[in-house]
Amino acid sequence: QVQLVESGGGLVQAGGSLRLSCAASGNILGVDDAGWYRQAPGKQRELVATITRGGNTNYADSAKGRFTISRDNAKNTVYLQMNSLKPEDTAVYFCNADVRRVLSTTNYWGQGTQVTVSS
Repeated sequence: QVQLVESGGGLVQAGGSLRLSCAASGNILGVDDAGWYRQAPGKQRELVATITRGGNTNYADSAKGRFTISRDNAKNTVYLQMNSLKPEDTAVYFCNADVRRVLSTTNYWGQGTQVTVSS
């Protein structure tokens, strides 16, 4: 069974930093394209950042200059370093990834991790 397990969320003051991790586990060969999304209360889920297996990145305008997505292919883990956090960054953050298995590549979502930024 494949799982994406997120960690690193929490409560932080405005201007602070958090580092989210997303580890893929199970009977897998690796992780291809991956990304982080977030959903604030009453709002739709939105893209934060994506990264290809080769390391090419893409960011939402709200994340540019403050967030950095990275990955460790040997650990099947994707990270999101968040700096200069603002109260409007408060949301549940979800990891999404294309996970390669023996016979197929399947898209998975993590369970989400709460990030709360206080003013």
